[in-house]
Amino acid sequence: MILQALVEYYDRRGATRDRALAPQGWEPKQIPFIIEIASDGRFVQIVDTRVPDGKRMVAKQFVVPKGVKRSSNPEPNLLWDNVEYVLGVPIRNDPARVSDEHDMFVSLITDRFGPEPSDSGIGALLKFMAHIPLDALEADPLWTELANTNPFISFRVAGQTDLLCQMEAPPSFANLETGPIGRCLVSGERAPIARLHPAIKNVRGGNTSGTTLVGFNWHAFKSYGRDQGDNAPVSEKVAFKYTTALNALLAPDSGNRAWLGSSTYVFWAERDADMAVEQAVAGFFSIPRTDDPDKGAAWMADVLAALRSVSWTAGDPSGGRFYVLGLAPNAGRLAVRSWTVATVSEVRSRLLEHFGDIEIVLPGFARPHPSLFRLLCSTALLGKAENVAPNLQGEMAEAILAGRPYPITVLAAAVLRTRAEQEITPERAALIKAVINRHRRATGAEREELTVALDPANPDPAYRLGRLFAALERAQETASPGLNATIRDRYYGAASSTPVTVFPRLLDLKNHHISKIESTPTRAWLERLIGEIVDGIPKIPPHLSLIQQGDFAIGYYHQRQDFFRKHTVSEGESN
Repeated sequence: MILQALVEYYDRRGATRDRALAPQGWEPKQIPFIIEIASDGRFVQIVDTRVPDGKRMVAKQFVVPKGVKRSSNPEPNLLWDNVEYVLGVPIRNDPARVSDEHDMFVSLITDRFGPEPSDSGIGALLKFMAHIPLDALEADPLWTELANTNPFISFRVAGQTDLLCQMEAPPSFANLETGPIGRCLVSGERAPIARLHPAIKNVRGGNTSGTTLVGFNWHAFKSYGRDQGDNAPVSEKVAFKYTTALNALLAPDSGNRAWLGSSTYVFWAERDADMAVEQAVAGFFSIPRTDDPDKGAAWMADVLAALRSVSWTAGDPSGGRFYVLGLAPNAGRLAVRSWTVATVSEVRSRLLEHFGDIEIVLPGFARPHPSLFRLLCSTALLGKAENVAPNLQGEMAEAILAGRPYPITVLAAAVLRTRAEQEITPERAALIKAVINRHRRATGAEREELTVALDPANPDPAYRLGRLFAALERAQETASPGLNATIRDRYYGAASSTPVTVFPRLLDLKNHHISKIESTPTRAWLERLIGEIVDGIPKIPPHLSLIQQGDFAIGYYHQRQDFFRKHTVSEGESN
């Protein structure tokens, strides 16, 4: 199913000229430097294709003849390669090996096009290769870069825009399928079977040279005496298509890739008509990790607006399918961490459901619609991304897109961070509320879901204990303004986990605090509020479970936020 979906994506892109992927036998490749030659083979200059991208330089990408999959034996690429192969200049390997590599590079060109090619550009290149002007090359200002880094290079005739390696391939090069004939498991056709599949690149933690998604290189992986690709026969054409599509999705400039924790995720819609949701998903997971909260909030507001604006025709209300593939490296191979298939309508609904689940009453300084990154950073030590549990981002992303309950480990992280810091931030409150509500929906629990703002009618004892703790703290703050530390700093951890050990003492202190309040209406209002909350708690429990600790946190947060809304004079709250 995964390979079929990737092949369909390749074919879909091929039908759109401006978004078409490389044809079979070709691949996109970053070529940092181009050697420009005259029509008679003379050296003209070295051209730098790189452009600044932040603090680094990024080379221009060209569609070139597909590179070979090298092992320890030298094997050249056609009309492009590194400096050692192309020019025969030793940089990293010994001179004898480099000389052999260069000879093989030149021989491949003459084998493909003949010693006297009909193409004038190839003819000029062979003249250049017959007498490589190293003195002129070394005099070029860019030669130092080539000599130090051994980058990929190619050739271009002065006055032309295309590289020589981008010329139309002759028939002998276009006929690439050479494997034994067999039945392809993906297409169902009888076709040449790929012995080795092309490498997949740009997976976080994977080999820089690429990693294999489908491969068999140990006897334990083989069956019935079959060798390598014959164990799961996939045609050379299909192998090329799925790897090209996946590499395009994983490319650095792709909007369909997200690095979440230790895994890399790619996602795409089945149809071009559903690209609006595809772009919204990309925006949801690729929000800039910036210290500017206004920028992040505006970004997420745009994503939410885009999701709400998506609509379909009456004859096609659900849209096409939407795919999410999670990958992680595993000893030179790629492990499939997750594979989610849903309709575009379902994905849209699930993202909107997520935004609804994390909605909560906010203080004036907080920004709405926190990103997944901000939510998870709120559970980490010092709020730093590097302290977020490694797999938490990926598990959350999968839960959001699949419509599953959020991992309970997220609730544990948020509750523990709240207890450690004696503070429940808006992001933590949103996350705790969302996890608990999804858990109750999934398990069919009879308890009411937590609301966006204060719910005085909520009978849950843990929620009411959180409200009571906030009211007792309010009484202390009103009685003694300007305190450096309140009961929250001393008792929050115990009150939210083993309330029976703390609340009797706090209720005794309440009488002392209220007696010090000078305003009679305020004193009466606090007495009435605390009494109403206590009346709804039949018995203080000896301990609270993890979910109950989350209820406690939300009760406390809701009550605290309610204190800062405007009340009538009769309610007696002082400003």
